[in-house]
This record gives sequence, C-alpha cells and structure tokens, in this order.
Amino acid sequence: MQHIPHRRLIGVLGGMGPAATIDFMTKVVMLTPAQHDQDHVPLLVHGVPQIPDRSAAIAAGSDAPFLPMAAGIMQLERAGAEFIAIPCNTAHYWHERLARGSRVPLLHIADAVMTMIAEIEPPIGAVALMATRGTIAAGLYQSRFGAKGPRLILPDEPAQALVDSAIAATKAGQRPLALRHAEEASRRLLDAGAERLLLACTELPLALADSEFLPLGIDPTEALARACVNASLSEAR
Repeated sequence: MQHIPHRRLIGVLGGMGPAATIDFMTKVVMLTPAQHDQDHVPLLVHGVPQIPDRSAAIAAGSDAPFLPMAAGIMQLERAGAEFIAIPCNTAHYWHERLARGSRVPLLHIADAVMTMIAEIEPPIGAVALMATRGTIAAGLYQSRFGAKGPRLILPDEPAQALVDSAIAATKAGQRPLALRHAEEASRRLLDAGAERLLLACTELPLALADSEFLPLGIDPTEALARACVNASLSEAR
C-alpha cells in the first residue's frame, strides 16, 4: 500500500486578482518536491474577486477591503487551514491586523521575498520596486530594505504610470498592452541603475511572462509559493 505523507493544509486568500491566484497555485505545484499526486501541497482557496480594490482603498484612506478579507480568513480557518497565504502584495497593508485576528499563522509575502533575495548569489547592488501605488505608499518593501543588502530604487512618475497601466491591462486580459508597458517600465528602471526588478504586484510576472526582462525579475509570487511549500512540509505528523 502506498504511503501517503502528511502535508499541512494551506489556505489561500485569493481572487486579488483571479489570474494571479492561479499563477500562485501553479508555482506551488511546480516548487513542490513530488513523485505522486499525494506528495503535493493541499490548498484550500478562497477565490473571491469582489474584495474592493486594495490600492484605491489605500489612496482614499478607506478600510473597505479589511472586513471581506477577514471574513475570507475566518472561512479558511473554519475549513481547517493551518497556514494562510495572501497572493496579493497590496493586501499586505492589512496583514498585521488580519494576523492579530487569525487563529493560524499568516505568511507574509515581503518576508518571503527578503529570504529569497538573501539567497541570491552574487549579492545584488540595487533593486527596482515595481508595484501598485498602494504597495509603495504602504512601505511594505521600503521598511525591509535597510543599511545592509541591496539599495531599493523607487519608480519616478513616468515609470510608475507604465507599471499602473501594465497591472490594469493584465487584469483586463489585455496581454500585449501589459507586456509593452511592463517592458518600458523595466527599461526605465534598469537605466536608473537597477540590477534586478522586484515584481511586487502579482500581475507583473504575468505581464512579463514572455519578456526578455523576466530573468531579471524577483518574483514575490514565487517567494510566497516557496514559503507555502516549506510550511506545508514542516512538522509533518
């Protein structure tokens, strides 16, 4: 009889956006060491796209996304999730409050990214932050780049406008426009001195999927997926 290994159940607070959630799930599968179906990470997905726009809420000083996200976390907890991941960078503006109200650990996408960056050899000198305006305003990544490690480069207004457009076009399924604007933003940030591109919106790895710039990207979706695999395989009973 086949031995079925224990895997801890990972809850996914998804839908922000839908394609990014599927990309995250795909990366969890690809990063899991598995020979059989039963070796893979069990995922319980709350994929509700109707959660209000996170970046717009931050800009407006609104708390509108919080209660729907908290309700989703409660559903995942009740269904047995042992860890919860949120594959949306901007949603982590509410991470601390959501974590305080949760009975299970909430993984943090920026912490997962910093772990990934620390493992890159040779060390990176400068990283450009490509993200929503809400993520940048929240300081989710700025607060983690200190005196040691890479220098963080923020986009100027023309580059940020291109990033915004690439994200919106990806959500709308307009892939050629998303690719064109994401590539132009990447060129501007590399010209500004960046060595690598931190794709800190889960739509951006999708926008650059067919791009020559993708190998220069640091993918938070992948970093969070790695953290989920590690959490699921930890403390196996």
